Parts: sequence; structure tokens; C-alpha cells
Amino acid sequence: MTANRPHSTGPLDEAGIFEAFFYSPSPWAGWHGRVWIPPTDVYETEDDIVVQVELAGVQQADLAVALIDRRLTISGTRADRSAGRRAYHQMQVRFGDFRTEVELPAAVDEEQVDAEYRDGFLRVRLPKLKPRRVVVQE
Repeated sequence: MTANRPHSTGPLDEAGIFEAFFYSPSPWAGWHGRVWIPPTDVYETEDDIVVQVELAGVQQADLAVALIDRRLTISGTRADRSAGRRAYHQMQVRFGDFRTEVELPAAVDEEQVDAEYRDGFLRVRLPKLKPRRVVVQE
């Protein structure tokens, strides 16, 4: 959501009215309540499903990745390290808690999943399970 508006920390912010008016919980806005949804790409190669999440400024220690069945959940916090009051004229960078969930399009080998966080991107590689040949006995 592009926000071209002045923003001062004040009584409206403390009451949550400012956020309730300007931050719609729609998926297009990248928010769900107070938790924001980072930009996420999911693509498939012959051998892998790859999930790439843009998380510039997030500390690696503030990331959590969980895989349960075919649902990958990536969550964490991006801290606002600036101090003091400020008046926003445009606000697009999200701070605070984030979460994204991906329903995987195929079964994956949970033992071989790896994740790398570099240059502001978290990249999770999930190797697809290969069909196992079953020998039929007579």
C-alpha cells in the first residue's frame, strides 16, 4: 500500500485509529491485522520447490521457518531501529511481526530442506520427493 500522508505519533496512533483507517487487512495491502506479509515468490524446478522471501533488514536470529506436512510457514520480526518521533510523508517499509504461509504444490523430502538468508532474501529450497518404485512379488 502506498501511503502519501503525513504521520505523527500521537493520540490517534495510541488508540489504533490511524492504523485501522490506513492499514486495511486485505491481502493486497500486505497486512493481516498487525502482522505484515512480505513479498514472496514460489517456483518449481524439475527437482525442487523454491520459496524466496524479501526480508531486507531482518536479522537472521529473528527468522523462523517451519514445515508441517505441505505447509511452509516463515515468520519473524523486522525491528525499527530508528529512534525518536517523525512525520511520515510516505510509508511503504513495514516493521514489526511478519508471516507468510505457502501451501506446497508437491510432497517434499523434509530431511533435505535447506534455507539461506543473503542480501535481504530468504531462499528455502525444498527437494521434491521422487516416486518410489515398489516391487510387486508373486
